[in-house]
Amino acid sequence: MTRDQKYDYDSLPIPSYEEATADRPSSSRTHLAGDVTDDPATEGQALLHDAREAAARDGPQSRPHGYHPPTVESARNSVDDLYSSPAASERGSLEELRGELDQMDVEDGSQQSSRSRLRSRLSKPFSNLSRTLSSIHLPFRRFLPNFKFTINLNSARTSFNNNGCIIMLRLFGLLLVVAIIYLFVVSDIFNFNSRFMMGQTYSAASVENFVQGHINETNIAENLRRITEFPHMAGTEGSYVLAEWIQGEFELAGLETIEMEEYEVYLNYPKEDGRRIAIVDPPDLKWEAILEEKDGETPVFHGHSKSGNVTGHLIYANYGSRADFQHLEDQGINLKGSIALVRYYGTESDRALKVKAAELAGAAGCIIYSDPSNDGFVRGPAYPKGRYMPADGVQRGAVSQMSYVVGDVLSPGFASTPKMKTRLSLEQTTGMPGIPSLPLAWRDAQRLLQVLEGHGSKVPKEWVGGVPKVKQWWTGDDKSPIVNLMNIQDEVDRQPIYNVIGRIHGIEEPEKKIIVGNHRDSWCLGSADPGSGTAVFLELVRVFGELLTFGWRPLRTIEFASWDAEEYNLIGSTEHVEDAMDNLHGNAYAYINVDVGVSGTDFEASGCPLYERVVMQVLGRISDPVTNETLKDIWLQKNKRFAPLGAGSDYVAFQDLAGISSIDFGFTGEPFPYHSCHENFDWMVKFGDPGFQYHKILGQFWGLLLLQFADNPILPYDVEVYAEHLAGYVIDLESYAKSKNVPIDNNASGDSSVNLSPLYNATSKLRADAAQFQLWPKLWHDAVWGAGGFENNIIALQRMSHNFRMAKLDVHLLDDRYGGGIPNRTQFKHVVFGPQLWSGYDAAIFPAIQDSLETRNWTLTQEWVDRIAGLIIDAGDKLLHDD
Repeated sequence: MTRDQKYDYDSLPIPSYEEATADRPSSSRTHLAGDVTDDPATEGQALLHDAREAAARDGPQSRPHGYHPPTVESARNSVDDLYSSPAASERGSLEELRGELDQMDVEDGSQQSSRSRLRSRLSKPFSNLSRTLSSIHLPFRRFLPNFKFTINLNSARTSFNNNGCIIMLRLFGLLLVVAIIYLFVVSDIFNFNSRFMMGQTYSAASVENFVQGHINETNIAENLRRITEFPHMAGTEGSYVLAEWIQGEFELAGLETIEMEEYEVYLNYPKEDGRRIAIVDPPDLKWEAILEEKDGETPVFHGHSKSGNVTGHLIYANYGSRADFQHLEDQGINLKGSIALVRYYGTESDRALKVKAAELAGAAGCIIYSDPSNDGFVRGPAYPKGRYMPADGVQRGAVSQMSYVVGDVLSPGFASTPKMKTRLSLEQTTGMPGIPSLPLAWRDAQRLLQVLEGHGSKVPKEWVGGVPKVKQWWTGDDKSPIVNLMNIQDEVDRQPIYNVIGRIHGIEEPEKKIIVGNHRDSWCLGSADPGSGTAVFLELVRVFGELLTFGWRPLRTIEFASWDAEEYNLIGSTEHVEDAMDNLHGNAYAYINVDVGVSGTDFEASGCPLYERVVMQVLGRISDPVTNETLKDIWLQKNKRFAPLGAGSDYVAFQDLAGISSIDFGFTGEPFPYHSCHENFDWMVKFGDPGFQYHKILGQFWGLLLLQFADNPILPYDVEVYAEHLAGYVIDLESYAKSKNVPIDNNASGDSSVNLSPLYNATSKLRADAAQFQLWPKLWHDAVWGAGGFENNIIALQRMSHNFRMAKLDVHLLDDRYGGGIPNRTQFKHVVFGPQLWSGYDAAIFPAIQDSLETRNWTLTQEWVDRIAGLIIDAGDKLLHDD
């Protein structure tokens, strides 16, 4: 079957959210406090609150446990064409609440339709247990022989009088054993479609509508207000207090096995009076930078920066890329011992690699400033009050090189637990800068740029920034003013950090898990990064906690994770992954990440191609609050593509180290006061998302996507899409190689050429294997759905095996040999995805091959081509066969 002929999951009727709730009575929308007076009877009231009010009227009730997950569906996500009532309707009594639950497909066995019976896990089993046992007719009874017994009634009567109790107990025990055997073996009671549940049963559509309808923007705004009340840098008291609050929110929501993980890692902070940028010569130009932001609440510095005090002539090097420094060298400008002044963004997006490029060029120190043309203050017709970074605003950030190493730089490849004794020294580790650096506001950079006039040569037009009152932009030379850069750090090599983990255990495969992650540490108040993501994350936890109070349970465990120390080289998530690597390989089915949740109105998503289809389906259910178009329509109109992951957030350890298929998403927009103390709650309320409507629909998308993975019988991955992307990646690789003048000969290879035909052949085979693999969900749908929605244990085991093999696809694309991984940065094991060597935020496809091409070592390149082709072939084989 070709891709065009394969089963069309999208042909199932999938109503939009508005269509699914078309019968909802009109009600007021919940707004931020101060916008609209809240009506306690409106949609804004949560179902949980109504349930508690009902419980207070009718007396205490025990909390139900267990639920039936949404049922048999096609391998498309949950079928949401079933009728479902709105999640938050008006009600004033327990009877009305029960009526609403009935509308949400909460039914007993006598009222269920064939589809609802499919979702039934034998609710209310114990009330009918005696009737069930009394009506048992063993199917094999007629095949048993008949026996006749001669009984002496007098003797039996005497024996019964003496031993009656024992006889009755034995008889009861025999009947109980027979009943249990029948329940487990004959009736197949614990198959996918019939499982004892202590509460009621819900359709998949009603659960999805509940989640989508109960994300509340007022709650999200309040979460963000609390998050931004105080700074919470990694390793500080602020981050720990925030961790305790999040732990409390987990407990309030009813999450299970809540824990706080501790790791001891290397962090650094500036010492008091340990930072300085000053012109020290000639005497008539002496000047010193202010450094700190106005009303700034945390010091201005670079995390993981080199401690030192250096002095040298000032040089301006544009964006600080290798090409920029090469241009200066070509102009004959002496860079040895210089202090390089560069601006953020541009041709080198990674601040750490700006410092690395300056170091390689011979500079003694590096200053990175925020230029108005990139993220400085902007005033114009569109923003008459201004919008972005004020003149004193400074972008903080880490300068450890996450394209070389992630996590604790003193323990790459293993977790820095408190018990772990052996660690590297700072001199032994890779990925750390060799020269000191500091960030700077353009208010201070202005003076440095002004004093360069007349030194060196005028810069190219594209090097001219947006700093006002700089008449001419010059490169500087060895006669430039002398600048002192001091950056003395308090280096703590065992600083405790804390991840907070909370779980909702699944009822079918509790050991299999879907991990939802967001980091909480920030360089100051962090209203966008990561506060917007954290605020929505906590609202998601609250809504799923409400579902638990009605007896709902997912098929697979959901693990909510609040990571610490992400801003310092992705430490918290990486240490967790390294600590739990074996468990993750066997049990983690997906990692869903949000970092900056909302900084604008433009939805972006990137991740493993396995996610592409389900992302498009979920986007089709959510409308933009301004245009009222679906996010899917907007995505298609803008010709966006689902891009691979780079190395910018906590997904790195999961995707690139552990091979757990990952995704990252959020709403982006114009530049914002990134990593400065101006990135506060007021900025979000005035400019970022004033009504918190984009936070709300982010929560809706996040919740619906999570349900597809946690509660869908068949994981909604699409391996055919992945295989097609891989085939396209090989074509792109050949084009890239030819652009670098690599001798490509796909008929033969040797020391003087590279043959990519093994990759073409491997990806072609994977496409065929993927097409065959995707046939099974259709067969499952026909066999189970077509049979009235019942699945026996054998088919259930096949389904779970199918999911397992699908989820392991990325694990099988790891180079997990001893000493394997990308050369010279072997912590990264995935052979398809990884960070670009000289652009840590951007993705590299086949990173080991790209790195080898950069060295122009064709023999090494061919070795990696062959190695990766073999892994792709093996991954395809394992899709079709159990390990």
